[in-house]
Amino acid sequence: MESDSSSHKPSLLERISHWLMREPEDREQLIELLHGAYENSLMDADALAMIEGVLQVSEMRVGEIMIPRAQMDVIDINDAPEVFIPHVIETAHSRFPVIDKDRDDVIGILLAKDLLRHYAESDSDIRGMLRPAVFIPESKRLNVLLKEFRSNRNHIAIVVDEYGGVAGIVTIEDVLEQIVGDIEDEYDFDETEDNIIRENEGVFRVKAGTEIEDFNQTLGAHFSDDEFDTVGGLVVSRFGHLPKRGESVQFDGFLFSILRADSRRLHAVRVTRLPPPEDAQLPLA
Repeated sequence: MESDSSSHKPSLLERISHWLMREPEDREQLIELLHGAYENSLMDADALAMIEGVLQVSEMRVGEIMIPRAQMDVIDINDAPEVFIPHVIETAHSRFPVIDKDRDDVIGILLAKDLLRHYAESDSDIRGMLRPAVFIPESKRLNVLLKEFRSNRNHIAIVVDEYGGVAGIVTIEDVLEQIVGDIEDEYDFDETEDNIIRENEGVFRVKAGTEIEDFNQTLGAHFSDDEFDTVGGLVVSRFGHLPKRGESVQFDGFLFSILRADSRRLHAVRVTRLPPPEDAQLPLA
């Protein structure tokens, strides 16, 4: 009579123990072990993605995920509240860097909820509401930044370059998104794809971080990069606000349609080369 042990199926605990007994010697083996656990149904895809996100955060630096300077939503301390409060309401951020005319001169952070005092107290001073700004280098590792965010209960930091100029901002949500991921849609780019992808004749899908110089070379445009370095910065400046998906703006012979944007930055646009005006096509008499 055949023993029952031959048909014995390992329990969940036994399967977990089997995988844990294999001690990985480096990061690659650890990832291989995790994928093996997933393939053997010891964890689901979401759990695997989150663990990989945690491992990735330990190797990434702030400069890789920051919101670029050109796409920052800021408040100028010299503007009256009646001027910037509509912008605060429209963007719906909870925190805003406050500058003194120049984006390199960040003097503090304004919490949107503190603006309630402006309506409650007639003599409220916006400058007195500011919280201290935290400045960090582009090279700071994300896992270190996340630990600092948690310990000092700060949720936003100003990123500076090697020369001390403001390079962008980063929030605790930006860091956590690297772990839990964001909601992908049909307009997300694969990381291996080019910044500019031709969809059909005269229509291109462009990453917001594409440098204007590269954009000009590929599409035969002549946009200046004196004020903005990226297509995202150029487009946001023409809108005058951070646009939402579906919005579009037309200038200098091109139509820019927003494909993907979140509450803090622009990610991708569709660029359509427009035909020249009819009067420009008329033959000379």
